[in-house]
Amino acid sequence: MTHIILVLDAAQRSALAVTRSLGKLDNVVVVTADSTPHALAAASRYSHEYLRSPSPANESQAYLDWLEKICAGRQFSLVIPVTEITSQLVLMHAQRFPLLHLPFASYATVMSLADKHRLLEQARAADVPVPEFTLVKNAAELDKRTLTYPCVIKPCLSKIFTPEGWISTSVKLLHSEADLDAAIASETYLAHYPFMVQAFIPGTGAGVFCLYNKGAAVSFFAHRRLREKPPQGGVSVLSESVAVDPTLKHYAQQLLDHVHWHGVAMVEFRVTPEGTPYLMEVNTRFWGSLQLAIDSGVDFPALLAQLELGIAPTLPTHYRVGQRLRWLLGDLDSLYLYLKGPYSTGQKIRRVLAFLTPAPFNTRHETNRPGDFGPGFYELKTYVRQLFGRS
Repeated sequence: MTHIILVLDAAQRSALAVTRSLGKLDNVVVVTADSTPHALAAASRYSHEYLRSPSPANESQAYLDWLEKICAGRQFSLVIPVTEITSQLVLMHAQRFPLLHLPFASYATVMSLADKHRLLEQARAADVPVPEFTLVKNAAELDKRTLTYPCVIKPCLSKIFTPEGWISTSVKLLHSEADLDAAIASETYLAHYPFMVQAFIPGTGAGVFCLYNKGAAVSFFAHRRLREKPPQGGVSVLSESVAVDPTLKHYAQQLLDHVHWHGVAMVEFRVTPEGTPYLMEVNTRFWGSLQLAIDSGVDFPALLAQLELGIAPTLPTHYRVGQRLRWLLGDLDSLYLYLKGPYSTGQKIRRVLAFLTPAPFNTRHETNRPGDFGPGFYELKTYVRQLFGRS
């Protein structure tokens, strides 16, 4: 039996990783889709067909109509969104798609973790450590006299769905009341939507990547970021697989067991210099550095698809620690930003040398790969066009 799997949000690097993973499975045909004329994952040899859709972010109703129409016209064994907007939009309107097979928990369960206030409440119930926090209905309800700096303003939702479209929010670190006033003035959604004032936790970020099947843990993975864009912290451009920290795994499992999770999740913590972890948030869909897990031996997309399709997967008993993944063009951008930044000459020289001398025996490139050069060429062409101001 041939399974046709639809991968949405094909412009994302995580969609490329999913497409390559599933396209290598026996009896699987991958169809990709996005709102652009062409897309990164569609350039892969493992994408058998590309469908252009309306934008789920800007044309939500048209997108739902489009999805309903194509799912009525052909039988997909599985449909995989990889962005927060698309996954939540489709789950929110799941009643429109009674035959649509999505590899997620219910919308209510997903939102119990995607809503950051509800997440912290769930974590407390599961005995998972969280920062001190206060829920605020809107900026007018905030009592500035109660704040202790530094602190963090964290909207309950990173993407807010409204009749006019989606609102993207951001976390703000505040060092003073002036920072607070500036945040309220610039982030106008704070006047209308709930947010938390959360204690600032010094330290470093750490995450556990998880796969669950109907409430039961299946597999875990972890990595560390070596370089990011921008350099001060952002999207990973060079990452390395590491062993899963047993304490973080324990807390991640307590939380996901508590909500009877299904599908993939990235559970993010902040670990203090003393080694105490605090839960920060949960990513309820595939993550950006997914390809690193696949290269290291934990093929999350294949495992998830096999579980969803009723195929007994071969579960990994271990994975390669020290495997690296490099997003070359992102790393180039990061280098440029670093050289423009407030760093010493010595630091900049070391950063250039690090860029020019990758570890070739344990590093793989994320997009440009032997046997599947299409995505690398597509990304380079797009990069050059944008560099010269062409769309």
